[in-house]
Amino acid sequence: MALKRRNKIAATFSMASMTDVIFLLLIFFMVTSTVVFPNAIKVLLPQSKQQTSAKPLARVTIDANLNYYVGYGNQKEKMVQFDDIAPFLVEKQEAEPEMYVALYADESVPYKEVIKVLNIGSENRFKMVLATRPSKK
Repeated sequence: MALKRRNKIAATFSMASMTDVIFLLLIFFMVTSTVVFPNAIKVLLPQSKQQTSAKPLARVTIDANLNYYVGYGNQKEKMVQFDDIAPFLVEKQEAEPEMYVALYADESVPYKEVIKVLNIGSENRFKMVLATRPSKK
């Protein structure tokens, strides 16, 4: 007499526990991603409802070869060393306290160089305006 097994092995897999784990991971990453703050430059945007045409009085230009140029008002820009930018701008700010500084950087200039000039402006509390000039080919 042959005995038959009455227990069949089911070839199915229950996904209920797997979906619970997926939802818990999803909730975890959604909550923790809102806590992370990206490192970014804080930019103060104008709050005025009127449009003013305040032109920057001082200019700092960085060309594609990382040469620095400074200019004031309608004067032609002159080439300077990086260490001479801050004294030039401080001198001009003493004459014009509400001075704006326009920073023109070639599009091929690394961000590191632009940030170095922005740090000078931040340390001396200059009002900075960023601009780009396309590279001349």
